[in-house]
Amino acid sequence: MNCPDCGDEQTRVIDTETSADGTSVRRRRECQRCSFRFTTYERPEWDSLQVKKRNGTIEPFNRTKLRAGIERAVEKRDVSETTVTTLVDDIESALQDRETRLVSSSLIGELVSDRLRDLDKVAYIRFVSVYKAFSEPQEFLRELDAVLNAEIDDFEAPNDSQ
Repeated sequence: MNCPDCGDEQTRVIDTETSADGTSVRRRRECQRCSFRFTTYERPEWDSLQVKKRNGTIEPFNRTKLRAGIERAVEKRDVSETTVTTLVDDIESALQDRETRLVSSSLIGELVSDRLRDLDKVAYIRFVSVYKAFSEPQEFLRELDAVLNAEIDDFEAPNDSQ
């Protein structure tokens, strides 16, 4: 493992932790040359997932791209990096659990939007506005109205049972 600071190949592991769900290993490393410390993550490489895009092209599943989309949606929101990592892990696991190695980008978008809706409503609106390619303010309003109506229904439901 090369040091990201000086590029030297001589690094040593100073701490190792397995994730709570056992799907990855976090290692703290230290460069022998410059003493720079950094973290690496190891996770199993799954059978290659392929993503079929809207335009029909097929490309390898890209975890970094998934994470970047989620991070854009939760930017400046009270959502921790750990929560984002868990969200990405959950979505990737859901995709890996499918019988097919070819998944549509729309399926990924639905998985992300479903989880963001439960996590943070503003992040959800941000994500679906890009995912669904909103081009008119009315589209934002319709989606926002649906979110607000769902919250009102959730809020009123306990009162109905009393």
